Amino acid sequence: MKKTILTFAVLSLFSCKNSNQDYDASGTFEADEVMVTAEATGKILELKLEEGQTLNANQEVGIIDGKGIELQKEQVLASINAIEQKTNSALPQISVLQSQYNSQKANISVLQEQLQNAVRERNRTANLVKSDAATRKQLDDANGNIEVIQKQIQAAQTQLSTVNQQISAAKENVAIQNRAVLSERNPTEKKVAQFDEQLKHNIIQSPISGTVLTKYSNKGEFATIGKPIFKMADLNQMTLRAYITGDQIAKVKLNQSVKILVDSGDGKTRELPGTVYWISSDAEFTPKTIQTKNERANLVYATKIRVKNDGFLKIGMYGEVRF
Repeated sequence: MKKTILTFAVLSLFSCKNSNQDYDASGTFEADEVMVTAEATGKILELKLEEGQTLNANQEVGIIDGKGIELQKEQVLASINAIEQKTNSALPQISVLQSQYNSQKANISVLQEQLQNAVRERNRTANLVKSDAATRKQLDDANGNIEVIQKQIQAAQTQLSTVNQQISAAKENVAIQNRAVLSERNPTEKKVAQFDEQLKHNIIQSPISGTVLTKYSNKGEFATIGKPIFKMADLNQMTLRAYITGDQIAKVKLNQSVKILVDSGDGKTRELPGTVYWISSDAEFTPKTIQTKNERANLVYATKIRVKNDGFLKIGMYGEVRF
């Protein structure tokens, strides 16, 4: 069947060639096709697309089962929670030390008040000694009492400083222990991010805006990474691949505007604008299915002409070019 169609096409072009053809080259329309493949392994839970359907870029059309990855993610999240439970708190130890600290401060306040009273008593005794109303021994005892209280205050302040250092040391020790434990958290959280990224691959999306050409998979089938799901192309812009001869190439340049002739039925043609956007730098032998203006030329150059689709152009349709 294909050979019959091909023979008919070649004979038709040859017939046109011999009946004063009014075109310079001919070829077939094609489109930039995109093969969408599975990016994850699993059962296809949903696939909402049909051949001929128009899709937008990044439109979600299906999903692949990602239960296994979700379970692994939950396991890692549980590990993060366990890491939190391993951390220590310095609050209980600090609470005890803080109580001692406050007690020492209160003790110092009491001693300072006692010192003030002892100083007043010593001064009073000193005045009494001057008036021979008190003995020298009473004054010495008063001075001795002051020295005792002062030493008690110094000892309490030393103890207060020690307790304060113990509080700082307790905080630092717990912080060091917690840093060692929490150092495991960062790489574990990275694993969660990796699972989130993998779950994104379970969503089947349209990479471009275009039309579904072929659907290869269905809901309920098992997908593996790289397995084709569907093929699509943007049919708004079509490409006419035509071949020109060596004597024509000097008349054709990039971004040149050309006229495209396509069959409109009943033996008539319609004209569409086109733009040459690619010319091959290498010559090749004339393809058997292509009829060029100079039939005797063995070497031709492939060109690609961009044509805006008016809705009637189809992949594989023949078109003619007039430069």
